[in-house]
Amino acid sequence: MNWILLIIAGLFEVAFAFCLGKAKEANGMEATYWYIGFLIALTISMVLLVKVTQQLPIGTAYAVWTGIGAVGSVIVGILVFKEPATFWRLFFMTTLITSIVGLKVVSH
Repeated sequence: MNWILLIIAGLFEVAFAFCLGKAKEANGMEATYWYIGFLIALTISMVLLVKVTQQLPIGTAYAVWTGIGAVGSVIVGILVFKEPATFWRLFFMTTLITSIVGLKVVSH
């Protein structure tokens, strides 16, 4: 269950990065709504991270959380914000995913 919560926490990290990107593109009240979404997603992500670190090793949990956030943010950047999908970006994203899976495999 803690691993599922950790994945959800990582997805909320992606959500708060997405909100920041949308707020950057918005003006006025629309930007304010995106910043509020950022704060909500940030809070949920952090609360879940704190919860899972009570059972999982902090180093593993934090690395997986940031890894999910990093990979998810790159994917959102490519799909939503039209950032370039270069070979090297995709290559290093793949190595990051492999590392996250490796941490899960070797963690008890």
